[in-house]
Amino acid sequence: MTRSHLSKTAGRTARSVDAMSNPHPITPVLVYEDITAAHEFLVQTFGLQPGGVSRSADGHAVHGEVRVAGAPIWLHRVAPEHGLAAAASVPAQSGGLVVDVDDVDAHYAHSRNAGAQVQGPPANQPYGRREYGVVDLEGHHWWFGTPVASE
Repeated sequence: MTRSHLSKTAGRTARSVDAMSNPHPITPVLVYEDITAAHEFLVQTFGLQPGGVSRSADGHAVHGEVRVAGAPIWLHRVAPEHGLAAAASVPAQSGGLVVDVDDVDAHYAHSRNAGAQVQGPPANQPYGRREYGVVDLEGHHWWFGTPVASE
């Protein structure tokens, strides 16, 4: 999937972001059992911008990052010592991420064809968006959509 499926601002070159000087006011954190697989899935299936995977001295992935319109989403390891569990390990999710894309129907087709667990085709919503829901490889909920022009 090309970046053209994401909102137009996603096509900008993302600056390398130092975690301590993050220019964005909020950074979502998602917890994954397999950060490397999650990073690859989010980039290949959803068209998010790669941000890389950091590894410990023994080679284990301990942090990953993807970006949407230059804003980071951190991929964190399961860390019981911090109360962080994998999405699939709990019976239900309490939320998810909503991402704007240029062409929600093309994004949906790409995600479906890539084998993502889509929750139905894009539909116009009464709150002025056309969107579809999808669950990633470890159970996080995502909604991709675009505003619908008012009539």
